[in-house]
Amino acid sequence: MVDAIIILIVIVLLFFALKGSVKHFRGEGACCGGSSALYKTGEKRLDGPVISVKRIRISGMHCDNCAETVKRAIDSIDGASASVDFKSGTAEVRCDRTIDDVVIKRKIEEAGYKADSIS
Repeated sequence: MVDAIIILIVIVLLFFALKGSVKHFRGEGACCGGSSALYKTGEKRLDGPVISVKRIRISGMHCDNCAETVKRAIDSIDGASASVDFKSGTAEVRCDRTIDDVVIKRKIEEAGYKADSIS
């Protein structure tokens, strides 16, 4: 009888672990220090008209919390506003002034991610 109870407990624990793993890899669960209630910032308004749009390939993002962290890092740059998609691993950065790619790359890396390419 004791063996059956232990096996049942192990099965229940494995079920919840598998469920959490599936949510994590879909980007739906809480990871990277976030919570399941993601606080999303709105779109940053630029001071002037958009003069350039940069597409950035980013590695290291695992969920919407990661994407939000990258978005906040890029939005902290004066004259830049970002939208980030962790599933495609990309960010689109709209600029109302000339911003060097090195500045954007540095902000992404300071947030803990890697900018693979900027075009």
